[in-house]
Amino acid sequence: MLDTLAEIPALSLADQQSDPDGFAQAFGRSFQRFGFAVVRDHGIPADLIERAWAMTKAFFDLPEAEKRSYFVEGGGGARGYTPFKTEIAKGATHVDLKEFWHVGRELARGHRFAADMPANIWPDRPEGFRETFLELFQAFDDAGDKLLSAIARYLGLAPNWFDPAVKDGNSVLRLLHYPPVDANAPEVRAGAHEDINLITLLLGAEEAGLELLDRDGKWLPVKPPEGAMVVNVGDMLQRLTNHVLPSTTHRVVNPPPERRGHARYSMPFFLHPAPDFLIETLPGCISAERPNRYPEPISSHAYLHERLVEIGLIKK
Repeated sequence: MLDTLAEIPALSLADQQSDPDGFAQAFGRSFQRFGFAVVRDHGIPADLIERAWAMTKAFFDLPEAEKRSYFVEGGGGARGYTPFKTEIAKGATHVDLKEFWHVGRELARGHRFAADMPANIWPDRPEGFRETFLELFQAFDDAGDKLLSAIARYLGLAPNWFDPAVKDGNSVLRLLHYPPVDANAPEVRAGAHEDINLITLLLGAEEAGLELLDRDGKWLPVKPPEGAMVVNVGDMLQRLTNHVLPSTTHRVVNPPPERRGHARYSMPFFLHPAPDFLIETLPGCISAERPNRYPEPISSHAYLHERLVEIGLIKK
């Protein structure tokens, strides 16, 4: 009984091939109950992930001045480097204890979304950084397509319903570094928040700290098996489904004292629709018991801008 057990089941994406409807039901139920799912056998090669971790650590070990040379003032953190203690969770009093790097989709020259999706920035070192993260971006994109197909089936839509929505989508791969924290640090590594996008695919949650706010008001640790991916609902999908699939509040807490000297690294992939996608409540998610909370549709680009202002990445 999923509702009585406060533990997120680990699902295998490999099951989708043999039983697409069965996987969709299991994945959708986990999303509807927790706003989160844990997915094994996600198809991203282990050697690529290992290479990406090595590149991530090598980049964040660079001198501060060198890293800051890739920070774009006024760029909203869309691409390149965002320094330590820049982002703050909506409504929080302390900034997050993290620095990060963003990789976006590579667009052809003159693409119609070029104005909304800036070109990538690439560091001079470590060598192979660009090739590694373009490959990883594509692997995340492929896994995301499979998971969106499962969500579509769960919602009674055509399995390829999301394909046009996310083609050339404004997705972002974030490389995250949470440095060691002082024993008396008042901040949490990442304050309680919800994600903005459709779904988030996360690697690197094995190091303890990720927690979700469950229905009973208690914080539930998210502990995936090694190599598994944590996937969660973003606000855009919550809005699209009229809260059938909830965007659950989550945070990254400071580690216990004996782990405070250790850094934490993670790689979330924020899967976004294309900038011109209209977030309009799905008719199948509206009923007498569940009236439409969002009668006014909004483009994903306008919605993203609103939220980036709220979390301090874009100044009004």
